[in-house]
Amino acid sequence: MRIGLALGGGGVRGLAHLRVLEVLDEMGVKPSLIVGTSMGAIVGSMYAAGYSGSQLREGVRELIISKEDRPGDLWRRKSSLLKWFQFFRLKNGRQAVLSPNGFLEFLLENMGVKTFEELKIPFRAIATDFYREEEVVFSSGDILPAIKASMSIPGVFEPVVHEGRVLVDGGVVNNLPYRDLKKECDAVIAVDVIPSRDPEETDPPSLTDSVMGMFDSLMNEVVRFKLRESPPDIYYRPDLHGVRTLDFDKIEQVYQQTDESIDRFREDLKALLESKGGG
Repeated sequence: MRIGLALGGGGVRGLAHLRVLEVLDEMGVKPSLIVGTSMGAIVGSMYAAGYSGSQLREGVRELIISKEDRPGDLWRRKSSLLKWFQFFRLKNGRQAVLSPNGFLEFLLENMGVKTFEELKIPFRAIATDFYREEEVVFSSGDILPAIKASMSIPGVFEPVVHEGRVLVDGGVVNNLPYRDLKKECDAVIAVDVIPSRDPEETDPPSLTDSVMGMFDSLMNEVVRFKLRESPPDIYYRPDLHGVRTLDFDKIEQVYQQTDESIDRFREDLKALLESKGGG
């Protein structure tokens, strides 16, 4: 059975995908095709390169500081921790606030591959042509410009100029690209990491929260429409709340909130395999 896996965008919330990948590994399920947007493209490309879900999670562990860390742990991981400073390097120009170049180069260096053709699982990254307002699908050639374009949130990260086109975050047009898989796979799994809002909240949002929240709302509405029209075989959306797109200090919170519903995903996957007659 050919299983397609779609990993949605959502900044740091996209690290919830790692728990999904761990369940796939646990149950011996290997996707035949992976499509990712933004953080989903980063995680998907690393998984397609041959890393397991647990290996990716351990890799993230090397890049964060937790309250359990001792001074010796931080010293051992100092070179990895410094990569966050490259990731959050401020831009001087008017196009963006941050540049992800150093961090993405670090990821590709550790991935051990530079092109789509070298990946062990077929993979596609979704970006948006800013001026044509249309989806751009990367599936061949160099991985770096594809991932960088897919995660270039307008106004936050600098856009990518590639082959004469100005490209930004794929979430602008297709944050959860599961319909791209339906014609080529027997079953499709879609993992949505758009956050849940607290309807009881009354504090006015900051300027940044207002802009990013509006972006999330628009993407959420598009996904709802697609789900009504043509749902995937498994739609999994963990209840992620209180975590903004760039809250990289809340990675453990993302894991904890995902774990609250990961058993539901495990059961859905088990039922899918049984209904389709195997893995």
